[in-house]
Amino acid sequence: MKTALTIAGSDSSGGAGIQADMKTMTANGVYAMSAVTALTAQNTTGVTDILESTPHFLGEQLDAIFTDIFPDAVKIGMVSSADLIVVIAEKLKQYKAENIVVDPVMVATSGAKLLRDDAVEALCRELLPLAAGPAPEAEILSGMTITDATGMEAAAKYISEKYGCAVLCKGGHKVNDADDLLWRNGFGKWFHGKRINNPNTHGTGCTLSSAIASNLAKGYDLDESVERAKAYISGALAAMLDLGHGSGPMNHMFDLKGAFVG
Repeated sequence: MKTALTIAGSDSSGGAGIQADMKTMTANGVYAMSAVTALTAQNTTGVTDILESTPHFLGEQLDAIFTDIFPDAVKIGMVSSADLIVVIAEKLKQYKAENIVVDPVMVATSGAKLLRDDAVEALCRELLPLAAGPAPEAEILSGMTITDATGMEAAAKYISEKYGCAVLCKGGHKVNDADDLLWRNGFGKWFHGKRINNPNTHGTGCTLSSAIASNLAKGYDLDESVERAKAYISGALAAMLDLGHGSGPMNHMFDLKGAFVG
């Protein structure tokens, strides 16, 4: 079985963070591992407190994983401080990790800020150049206001060229938020989808990036990994359980034997 590692924060409600990542990886047919960057007190309505891992302990977690069960892909989610980002970059380079997907979780679905200002520069400097396919918060990283497809293309192109990585720019706002743009090597490719009108969106970013990493681990190229990840998250959204709280949790295990997880 192929393996995937999530380096991210814990979500006590189970809908996002490492819990969502590991559910997604399992549903997509890979063995899931985790290195915890922070504990959060949160649910689908918001984040009330964060307790960070120390850089030393995060490094110990990564050493334990890479020296035993080497991951075929790595997904990086919430990392709130520059010191933790530096440790992650050092370990990924030390162990020559491949298929790295960076999802810079700057703001939670609920609106809570999860990335310190001093960490943004470190993330761009240390992690984005290592990424095979980041799914960044494009407006923050590009400094542009995105209101249409042309703006998505401009932002994705700018980020890709500045940091030398592939970029998945997710739709939203005035752009059809089911259409995503993958930009790499000077060219963009659109992945079109049908909007699923469901307010329960807690953990969607974590789920998408983890599904991409899972498919990279299984040997699919980046285009196919994005396509399969979009199909998986569409299925999870369509099958999502409405518990009547906050923005609602994802239904990650909607079809363990279906086409989305083969």
